[in-house]
Amino acid sequence: MLKTISPQEASRLLREGATLVDVREPDEHARERIPGAHSLPLSQLQEVELTVTKGQPVLFHCRSGARTAGNAGRLAEKAGDWEALIVEGGLDAWKKAGLPVAMDRRQPLELMRQVQIAAGSMVVLGVALGVMVSPWFYALSGFVGAGLVFAGATGTCGLASVLRLMPWNRPAGMRAA
Repeated sequence: MLKTISPQEASRLLREGATLVDVREPDEHARERIPGAHSLPLSQLQEVELTVTKGQPVLFHCRSGARTAGNAGRLAEKAGDWEALIVEGGLDAWKKAGLPVAMDRRQPLELMRQVQIAAGSMVVLGVALGVMVSPWFYALSGFVGAGLVFAGATGTCGLASVLRLMPWNRPAGMRAA
């Protein structure tokens, strides 16, 4: 089990040369991050090599601390012989402590937020059309609900797959003119 440290303590260790690793997905890191944090998503943990400053600890963080705490064993294994710590409360606690955050609002919203917005909108639309036009439109809300249950049960989200293909979610060099 990895020890947790406060954002203030993490900030001090960073000034002393510690390595900060953001385990959130790349779209989350691109939009908002702790300055100097290296992106190493949990989904790519095994494929990417971790570079750490010799003699300094490695600090892991996510948005709220839940992902890092839930994957502490995997993170400790990845850190190997280096001292590894978890930033308690993640990016949310870092911001609450008044510590600096880099924000790039030109980046699209995180993919899961886009899924929540799209799914919620379709449910509201299905209910509104069901009330005002025809009860058959309730099926849209049922379809979206079934899709969310499937996504939760399998870890595969069809809506996220579709949204990932949208032009605003493609890297700048791959967008159609």
